[in-house]
Parts: sequence; C-alpha cells; structure tokens
Amino acid sequence: QVQLVESGGGSVQAGGSLRLSCAASGRTFSSYSMGWFRQAPGKEREFVATINRSGAITYYADSVKGRFTISRDNAKNTVYLQMNSLKPEDTALYYCAGVGSPGLWTRKNDYAYWGQGTQVTVSS
Repeated sequence: QVQLVESGGGSVQAGGSLRLSCAASGRTFSSYSMGWFRQAPGKEREFVATINRSGAITYYADSVKGRFTISRDNAKNTVYLQMNSLKPEDTALYYCAGVGSPGLWTRKNDYAYWGQGTQVTVSS
C-alpha cells in the first residue's frame, strides 16, 4: 500500500503559477504509476495528468496540455504538478492518485490510492 499527501495549493491570480507536490509513504513508490485529478464544486472529478513508473512517459488532459507538467522523483517518493499560465477555470481541489500497475491511466476508477486533496484557487 501507499499513502499520499498533497501540498502546495493556494490562491493565485490568473496567469500565475503553482507547484503541487504529492509525498508517498513506503519503499515501493517506483512501482506505482501516478496521476493528478481535480474536482471543482458541483462537478465530477476529472483527469489532469499521469506519469509512468519511471517518469519517462507522461500524458495530459487537453485542457492543461502545454501549461501543466507532471514529474516525479522516485528517490524522494514524490510526484509533482507544475502549473503555469493558470486560469480561473483551473480552480478546483487537486488530488494525486496511485495505481500499482505499469503504463498510463486516465480514469479515476483505475486508481486504488488517493490523497486528501489540496485546494487551488485562481482569481481573474
């Protein structure tokens, strides 16, 4: 099992940047493919980005492609989400998630492990 704790959320103006971190417990972090999801009030939780176990391959939702970057440091048991050129529509609770299988995963039901979320608020 793995436990996930997100941090780095906050309030920024449109056009600004934030870097989210997700720290994982356990010694097998490199065995997990990881993802970021977000959920705005009244909306379904949606896929943002995913990264494979080595960190060599990534995949993004169209809405964030070119603005967000997912990365990981397996030595630090941490996955990151660098968010640039933020827009008000990026406002949401952001979750990291893990799945103990190789590859890239975009559906929330694919993931077995979830953090508690970190709030991102972007004002216009």
